[in-house]
Amino acid sequence: MSVQIVTDSHSGMSRQQAEELGVMRLSMPFTLDGVDYLEDEAPDRETFFAKLSAGASMSTSQSSPAEIMALWDQALKTHDQVVFMPLSSGLSGACATAKILAEEPEYEGRVFVVDNGRIATPLYRSVLDALEMAEKGMSGEEICRELEASRSEMSIYVAASTLEYLKRGGRVSATTAAVGTLLGIRPVLHLDVGVLTGFKNPRGLAGAKKTMIEAMRSDLETRFHDWYEKGEIHLLAASNGSPEMVEKWITEIQAAFPGMEVLYAPLSLGISCHIGPDALGIGCSCVPAALRK
Repeated sequence: MSVQIVTDSHSGMSRQQAEELGVMRLSMPFTLDGVDYLEDEAPDRETFFAKLSAGASMSTSQSSPAEIMALWDQALKTHDQVVFMPLSSGLSGACATAKILAEEPEYEGRVFVVDNGRIATPLYRSVLDALEMAEKGMSGEEICRELEASRSEMSIYVAASTLEYLKRGGRVSATTAAVGTLLGIRPVLHLDVGVLTGFKNPRGLAGAKKTMIEAMRSDLETRFHDWYEKGEIHLLAASNGSPEMVEKWITEIQAAFPGMEVLYAPLSLGISCHIGPDALGIGCSCVPAALRK
């Protein structure tokens, strides 16, 4: 039985990377200064972040049911089943919409929607895991069940450059954002089981990096100790900063966790609408049970 893996652009996977891996990818929509874009048709990243930093209005939305079903229909022309991997249901209604669509008679038993609480690099890692399972001959239903069973076996920390964009999204008050700006606060958020929450509010970039690396080390040594000891855990990184900023951040992660490979993916423009420019992230994802040695 052949299984087509499908994800969306919030995975950080580029269209070219998806094509090379044989993955189908849905380009997610957002609105910038009243103009609607798809991730693949948006302005270049430099122009996008210049507009964002200048105070451009922004919002994100779901793909239409017609767009989702058209992609599934295309996949089912060449494959028996589809495993669809959108961003976490805790961050968007897109996953719930897809699950409802998958119950339609033409998709029932053929399309399986994964809700394992992932976004950005953790979602990218899950796509790679799904590909490995498909290569082992697992069915779409088995892959979906396996990925959702490992939902809690992931953690990621993200440092925003400012509280301004969290204020715009209603996550912090205007007063908190103003005080935070004066104090040079660089908020660190935690994504766990599909929901993004505040973690700590260190000052400056160096403080934010230290906070995230210490939190990641603590997770590996406590919560994920058994996987860490067996080498059954993946180290992850994310950012929407400049190439120089990204390179330095990955180097710092490698120095903090010698011997561990780091999977990196850029934060999508849709995610960046809510978190702002120059964000950094670090995380981990455990190897699903079906792929453990």
